[in-house]
Amino acid sequence: MDIKNIMKNKNMRFTVARTELLEILIEVSKPVCYEDIKHRINMDKATFYRNIAKFVEEDIVSSFESNDKKSYFEMKMDAHPHFICNYCHSIQCVDNLEHIELKGYEVESVILKGKCELCR
Repeated sequence: MDIKNIMKNKNMRFTVARTELLEILIEVSKPVCYEDIKHRINMDKATFYRNIAKFVEEDIVSSFESNDKKSYFEMKMDAHPHFICNYCHSIQCVDNLEHIELKGYEVESVILKGKCELCR
């Protein structure tokens, strides 16, 4: 993904903070919260959440809240389910479920909860 094109297509100002944040979100393979990446970014918490809110508003990033009441973020992709462990709170993207369709509805996210392999 080309970060400059992403921001240009959304008429967003190109800043170092936004670039840094998008680079990390593109690189990671699962949803992350602020605490997961704060050591990798050079911005305070307010700047992080202000930029994330803008990315969500512009439909670049998707977000959801987990059992631990933290917000998690990932680059916007096709809607796909996530599994959240009720014990260790780990989050995994689920790729092997059949397509979920509800007539008359547009599914944007599915959260499955239970016990992960490690906690079983």
